[in-house]
Amino acid sequence: MRKKRLFITIEGGDGSGKTTQSLLLKEYFEQKGHSVLLTREPGGTVVAEAIRRILLDPKLRPVPLSELFLYEAARAQHVEEFILPALKSGKVVICDRFIDATVAYQGYGRKLSLPFIQRLNLVASHGLIPILTIYLDIVPHKGLSKSRRLNKECYGRNGDRIEGEIIQFHDNVRSGYLGQAEKYPERIKIVKTQRTSKKTQMLIRKLTDVIL
Repeated sequence: MRKKRLFITIEGGDGSGKTTQSLLLKEYFEQKGHSVLLTREPGGTVVAEAIRRILLDPKLRPVPLSELFLYEAARAQHVEEFILPALKSGKVVICDRFIDATVAYQGYGRKLSLPFIQRLNLVASHGLIPILTIYLDIVPHKGLSKSRRLNKECYGRNGDRIEGEIIQFHDNVRSGYLGQAEKYPERIKIVKTQRTSKKTQMLIRKLTDVIL
């Protein structure tokens, strides 16, 4: 039995390459002989994926508090049904976004109460904290250009509902992530996105090698 739960989260603004880096990291761990669960937030389970569709639909306009509760509801389902069982079975769990995203997007982006968000995060996550969080840092306008281009076919030229927010919103989100990294330097590590996904992945692997 593992002495510690290997729960790793990948965070970042839209277009930072989280999905690609999460997949590459999963492959890296599997090459080392680990059994890995790769998942995402919001999502992962049937219920959480249904909530995800609501949250990203650009035609819908949930108020900030409703948006927060939807994210937390998806998290509660995700953690209890998917993440905790995987960790208990000894798997490495890699999650594309988790509690820090809620602080950054709903706290700094939507200007909701940070203490309130932290309390909800604690309850919805069953107190689960990642052993390591990788924050992929990219200038918002560059990331948005990439993500909107990728999501244009599905959501339209401005991307999904979150991508369609004004640039100031995304600048605030980035400030939130950097603030979290400053507050929790032992857990949250900043990785500047590089010109190629391979170079970015090498920086991530150096950080994860320490905890394996």
